[in-house]
Amino acid sequence: MTDNLAISATGLIKKFGDRRVVDGVDIAVPKGMIYGVLGPNGAGKTTTLRMLLGIIEPDGGTRTLLGRAHPRDASDQVGYLPEERGLYPAMRAKDAVAFMGALRGLDLKTGRKRAVALLEANGLGHAVDTKIRKLSKGMAQLVQLIGSVVHEPELLVLDEPFSGLDPVNQERLEALIVAQRNRGATILFSTHVMAHAERLCDRLAIIAGGKRRFEGTVAEARGKLPMRAHYVPHYDGDGIAALLPPGAEREGDGWRFIVPGEGAEDILKKLIDAGFGISGLSIERPGLHDAFVRIVGAEALKDDAATSEGGK
Repeated sequence: MTDNLAISATGLIKKFGDRRVVDGVDIAVPKGMIYGVLGPNGAGKTTTLRMLLGIIEPDGGTRTLLGRAHPRDASDQVGYLPEERGLYPAMRAKDAVAFMGALRGLDLKTGRKRAVALLEANGLGHAVDTKIRKLSKGMAQLVQLIGSVVHEPELLVLDEPFSGLDPVNQERLEALIVAQRNRGATILFSTHVMAHAERLCDRLAIIAGGKRRFEGTVAEARGKLPMRAHYVPHYDGDGIAALLPPGAEREGDGWRFIVPGEGAEDILKKLIDAGFGISGLSIERPGLHDAFVRIVGAEALKDDAATSEGGK
């Protein structure tokens, strides 16, 4: 099983002073997948990623990265975009990308050639020879991301990659992440924005208060909450409420209710048989945001809000 994992970690612990900012986290990232680490600000996401990469050492637990017990032994096969961005402002975009590739063992000539191709493919062909200081923040961030993939790593680790990007560059970044997965790379990224995770992730872990609260697919996370129905009768009447599940509420010209585990068919049959009919019906699955709030819980969100910068 471990042969199929790009990253495996068990019981990771990290303390800053007397406080555990990561408290027994398990992570298993299958090869070739897009895997998200989700959590509120201060949940322990950044600290977890840094331990997985070997940037900081855990105070407890074990981890392997691309089969190595010492993550830094695999550094040339990893691309990393840290939460704190930074490029040399006087460098041209293609040279900045090539330089980042050289840090991972890619020769500069090949790096520049790939840089031009990647910049053009990601809507930055006009900026190939532009100095970093003349680029917008979003464009510079995309250049740095391209620099993290120019050496074609087996594993790409992105810490809050969408932070500060406008919608156009967010879309470009999502496309680049999918392209890397399609190339065969494994992508691990952290975020507190559910929409990106919902669109991209094959699997995800939810961390809050330094603990892993959930691991699975987006569908499994959403499955933690029941579906909701909005029903509009063809003929309204006082007897509808008695035929709906407990807790049903009036909404506009219809009713909203939680769909029972066995489904809504029996409820709808009773409504039809009673003569109320169906003028409109929609069944809504809960979004990842709603599931996230349920999984994390109010108490964990409260704990995370009190966590200092050292516990990112």
